[in-house]
Amino acid sequence: MTFTPHGQHLIAGDWVATEARFANEPVSGPLHSFSVGTVDLVNRACEAAEEAFWSYGYSSREERARFLDTIADEIEARAEAITEIGTAETGLPTARLQGERGRTTGQLRLFASHIRAGDYLDQRFDAALPDRQPAPRPEIRMIQRPIGPVAVFGASNFPLAFSTAGGDTAAALAAGCPVVVKGHSAHPGTGEIIAEAVHAAIGKCGVHPGVFSLIQGGRRDVGTALVQHPRIKAVGFTGSLAGGRALFDLCAARPEPIPFFGELGSVNPMFILPEAAKARAGALGAGWAGSLTMGAGQFCTNPGIAVVVDGADADRFTKAMTEALAKVGPQPMLTPGIAKAYRDGQARFQTRNTVKPLYETASGERTASPNLYETTGDQFLADHALSEEVFGPLGLVVRVGSAEEMVKLAKGFEGQLTATIHMDKADTEAARALMPVLERKAGRVLVNGFPTGVEVVDAQVHGGPYPASTNFGATSVGTLSIRRFLRPVAFQNVPAELLPEIPG
Repeated sequence: MTFTPHGQHLIAGDWVATEARFANEPVSGPLHSFSVGTVDLVNRACEAAEEAFWSYGYSSREERARFLDTIADEIEARAEAITEIGTAETGLPTARLQGERGRTTGQLRLFASHIRAGDYLDQRFDAALPDRQPAPRPEIRMIQRPIGPVAVFGASNFPLAFSTAGGDTAAALAAGCPVVVKGHSAHPGTGEIIAEAVHAAIGKCGVHPGVFSLIQGGRRDVGTALVQHPRIKAVGFTGSLAGGRALFDLCAARPEPIPFFGELGSVNPMFILPEAAKARAGALGAGWAGSLTMGAGQFCTNPGIAVVVDGADADRFTKAMTEALAKVGPQPMLTPGIAKAYRDGQARFQTRNTVKPLYETASGERTASPNLYETTGDQFLADHALSEEVFGPLGLVVRVGSAEEMVKLAKGFEGQLTATIHMDKADTEAARALMPVLERKAGRVLVNGFPTGVEVVDAQVHGGPYPASTNFGATSVGTLSIRRFLRPVAFQNVPAELLPEIPG
């Protein structure tokens, strides 16, 4: 099944074209032309979303669950075409797109099951005490309710799982919130075919068409208009620190400020404790190389920094890492702009006297090759630029004098999505000293693993203290992410027939 994009926006059930056009930048295959989004389209989509909320926001859990399941079915019905356009636009391998499609449909179905169970409503109930003295107590029931239309910005590095019908969209729709998606220009064809799947599900389920809109392309004014539109009540975003911070500030500056749930990436430090390094330095170096270069390093959980105690074991670790990196060839990056940013990040390291190269390569206009640098703990703490994310397969080894110095170094990190400890049993005391620090710094703490790969499960947290994300109490992955788009409402002495649907 071959998919040829028509290049239109989906606005509340209608495919709409605009005069201005832009072309995608595929790694392979033909270019396609797409309509450029406008502020007028934003207004139309947001007003339609508000209108849809009056029915969809008060629909039953079963109705919304069936809608989510049907979206998943429609995506799977387009499986081959999605893989074809997705690999062409992004350069990601077929297996990666197939796995990501499964993750996308899986999280839609996970949310369907989650809302059917009803636990997410977090009900609280205090019975009336009419005889209480000196004053009676009324009956009070608390339940989580949807907040209204949500804006979602598609991610560059996950064309399916964090984009048009990805985790933010799935969580918002599960909560009862219509969604307006600003598609990412890195993969507009992929966004379009997923929007067609959502559109088909809307028709099959009889849902108000304003529940979902997709706006492609557009200048900065389109994104600004979306986050500042008075109908939008929250924003979900996965992307760069600079772009996310700009949108965050716009949300805060509105006459009615709204929450901005931005996942902005991190360097995801790993701490190689002494006994683990002694026992398996070579395996750890090779394992890190595989994680660092997976998908050309284009993961927000990419482990960019490894902290190790200086000495012979650190030498073995870096040797194994260097040898493994030498076997990795150039890989395509998602866009020419991302490839340029990677080259600029490497140039930043090359101009600093606080690091020395262990393995250096030159990257192409659209490809990335791995690079590895080394510094000391003191130099790392003195040069903040070394702790800034380079989006791609660039690693930094930080050599410290002892496990105790690792704790000092850990305290110097900003907020992270993940932090990892590699340890053996004999490292327990050193790990115990690190744990309180890493718990404060990261949303997910791992032991003896690599952070690339985020399981979509109830217990997952994909977020962390700023600048990893803009809201440390939220996650963009896992069923807890639905709470971003809900707010508690207390109902006092409200008759049962007027209350929201309550699980039996």
